[in-house]
Amino acid sequence: MKPVIFGIAGLALTPDERAFFAEADPAGYILFKRNIRDREQVRALTDALRDLSGRADLPILIDQEGGRVARMGPPEWPAFPAGPAFAALYDTAPMSAIQAMRANGQALGLMLAEIGITVDCAPIIDVAQPDTTEAISCRTYGAGPMQVAALGRAMLEGLGAGGVVGVVKHMPGHGRAQVDSHHLLPTVTADAAALEVDLEPFRTLAQAPMGMTSHIVFEAWDRERPATLSPIVIEQVIRGAIGFDGLLMTDDIDMKALSGTAGEKAAGAIAAGCDLVLDCWARMDEMVEIAGRLGAIGDAARARLDRAMASVGAPTGDFDALIAQRDAFLALV
Repeated sequence: MKPVIFGIAGLALTPDERAFFAEADPAGYILFKRNIRDREQVRALTDALRDLSGRADLPILIDQEGGRVARMGPPEWPAFPAGPAFAALYDTAPMSAIQAMRANGQALGLMLAEIGITVDCAPIIDVAQPDTTEAISCRTYGAGPMQVAALGRAMLEGLGAGGVVGVVKHMPGHGRAQVDSHHLLPTVTADAAALEVDLEPFRTLAQAPMGMTSHIVFEAWDRERPATLSPIVIEQVIRGAIGFDGLLMTDDIDMKALSGTAGEKAAGAIAAGCDLVLDCWARMDEMVEIAGRLGAIGDAARARLDRAMASVGAPTGDFDALIAQRDAFLALV
């Protein structure tokens, strides 16, 4: 098994993809809007991926946070609210916000599990700052570390109850980035003492099954390399100061914050200490290069992957009742 999660080009596997994936044996896959039409089609695609891999616990990922970050939506699936809706409720009724978020996460999990998706790249537990880039601020759970951690925990618990593994992101914190890492490399100049605020939610949720890195340079820790490519940040901060021992994947290595070829970036991330590389765009030449640069997944990374995928059980709950419960709480604002 290669330590990489690949994207897929369309609504079904092509013959070339099928042949390549059978040989490369990636750890998992990630779906986007281009892969999604309706329930029957997505279920057929996820079944095909599981059959190809021979693994019942195959990680099949999606970014389904709510708000603008939603690969599935109307009319086939309902729209879900983004983080700020729960943050606003938390300001007046913290326990209601936590219950609303848990119900929201459980409904999301049920929706994903129904079509064979096993991992949701949520919650986002970056602590918002006054100058956080809009690419992050429109998704965050607030500016208070305790609030962010509480809502993040509720989302993780809800997803788990719905039968899906959650991913805390973006470690060790994206809230101080003032530019969008999809397009530029952010640099954070705050000192280590100030960055304790950013670490706090991740430290509180250090037992999360999966986490995702940020493509950000933190001058306090490593002035030369973004977190995804920095053994200092990964070992001393994410594994050390935060105490995270779950599966650590990169954010999408195609984002413009990182430089180099796809294979160079993938190899650099694994060498730095990431367990898995996330490569989203299904470009065959880049996937071939990545597979050629990566060896087999390491024993520690495989153990973390297996532990993460075993962390949730069968989906439970009534979807409509959970949505009604969430909306009743959100209506309090």
